[in-house]
Amino acid sequence: MRYGASYDTPAAADLGLGCGNPLPLAALRSGETVLDLGSGGGRDCLLAARAVGVGGRVIGVDMTPEMVDLARACARDAAVDNVEFRLGEIEHLPLADVSVDVVISNCVINLAADKAAVFREIRRVLKPGGRLAITDTVARAPLPDAVRQNLDLVAGCIGGAITPEEIVGLLKACDFIDIRIEFDPETACKRDGTTGMDFGDLVSAANVTATRHR
Repeated sequence: MRYGASYDTPAAADLGLGCGNPLPLAALRSGETVLDLGSGGGRDCLLAARAVGVGGRVIGVDMTPEMVDLARACARDAAVDNVEFRLGEIEHLPLADVSVDVVISNCVINLAADKAAVFREIRRVLKPGGRLAITDTVARAPLPDAVRQNLDLVAGCIGGAITPEEIVGLLKACDFIDIRIEFDPETACKRDGTTGMDFGDLVSAANVTATRHR
């Protein structure tokens, strides 16, 4: 691997579309296998690859061929060889059962129409005792229908946000334990740039962690 002193990833790998940093939440360890849902340009995967070391492995999944191609190019540019990128949907992950130690994601699950399917897939691919560590937009209260049905707001990571109670329910249904959700007070969605609508603190970024029960 070729890294600078501070491990600068290729600029193209950072699309600036995240809403937090799942890596500190994940507390990655050497030798672990990590899955990134909606890996985009691959920045989080490249950082995770450094954390798990040469004995570890990182897999990024994205639904768009353009993003997969970009992430692969960034990995080649950074000479990172313990990371791979696969084309697929997070509701139908192209991975084997019980094959990863940690699942991370950065502001992606809110975009999924079938979030229950996403969490079922996460549970399927995680090993018993495996960890989930995501950052995402979360609704502080149920969103009005006008917001949830606005496609621009859905694409803007607002309309698809669900409440902590809904997330906990989905995770418990998939046999997750140690569920923790913490809002980030610095990232409340004050105004949507597309519609100009002001949401105040209705939707904020949050950290979500959980463990697959053994």
